[in-house]
Amino acid sequence: MTKTPITLQELRQRIYRKAKSEPTHRFWGIFTHITKMTTLHEAYQQARKNNGAPGIDGKSFADIELEGVIPFLTGIQEELQAGIYQPQANRKVEIPKTNGKMRTLQIPCIRDRVVQGALKLILEAIFEADFCPNSYGFRPKRSPHQALAEVRRSILRRMTIIIDVDLSRYFDTIRHNILLEKIAKRVQDPQVMHLVKQVIKA
Repeated sequence: MTKTPITLQELRQRIYRKAKSEPTHRFWGIFTHITKMTTLHEAYQQARKNNGAPGIDGKSFADIELEGVIPFLTGIQEELQAGIYQPQANRKVEIPKTNGKMRTLQIPCIRDRVVQGALKLILEAIFEADFCPNSYGFRPKRSPHQALAEVRRSILRRMTIIIDVDLSRYFDTIRHNILLEKIAKRVQDPQVMHLVKQVIKA
């Protein structure tokens, strides 16, 4: 009797439920889910929606679609499974800020955006279960409007102390060893940890 393959959405829901019900569980064997064609294809579609500029390799979404999305994704899958995937350097672009200073954007090539997206699709299901319910920044299905609604509710409950913190260049200065330690508390998969290291070093 063969098992019916589950969808990516069902897989993410199962991972989330497991993470929520067992806060100390460490996930293993999840690298295979990152390298599945369904995961890579969804990561490509999400990157395509943003329609960002090409990375250092100069390859655009139009170029990829001209050559074929499936061969492109198959190449990524084969590199990941063989353990030979290496991210390329990001293309740096200077964007002027309103205060006259410059902000540096790091633009990965599309190939690396797909790998990062696939990694996010699986890891997000684990860590969403751990995040504080009052946290809204950079989380799926959450918006600034919801955060403001939460602030209004807090004011109605007479919670009036506000702490405003803005960490300058936070993502440029985050200590990788601490980040990796936090991830390792939930992930016991050497291939996933190696991929995370590659992504943050790039």
